[in-house]
Amino acid sequence: MQQPLSINRTTALAVAALVLILPLSAVSCSAAEKAVSCANTAVQISTDVAQLGSAYNNADKDPAAAGEALKKIKGDLDKIGRNSSDADLAKAVGDLQAQVDKVQTAVDSNQVPDLGPLGDAAGRVSKVCTG
Repeated sequence: MQQPLSINRTTALAVAALVLILPLSAVSCSAAEKAVSCANTAVQISTDVAQLGSAYNNADKDPAAAGEALKKIKGDLDKIGRNSSDADLAKAVGDLQAQVDKVQTAVDSNQVPDLGPLGDAAGRVSKVCTG
């Protein structure tokens, strides 16, 4: 008779341990998923910035490419901004958005945009996302 009581106690302890551990792992997975999503989007933004630079270097061949690249960056910024509640990331995204707006203003005024600050701001987003 003593044996089944021991098995029940062991089972109860295992279940109690799982009840305590599972919520922590769910929180960890959620945080990990957000970090991976942020990192993937940051990589995409860096790629977008590189494509924007390439589009401006080849503007004589494809004038619409720069506008499309700017639109892509804006979309990715919206995506990362919607999915984050992190203050550092919000600031980095806001800074990058300001640089995108400056580039857009230069393009709209038929001026050559300075892409250096845009690249720097994209680097800050990447740094925040990758830690």
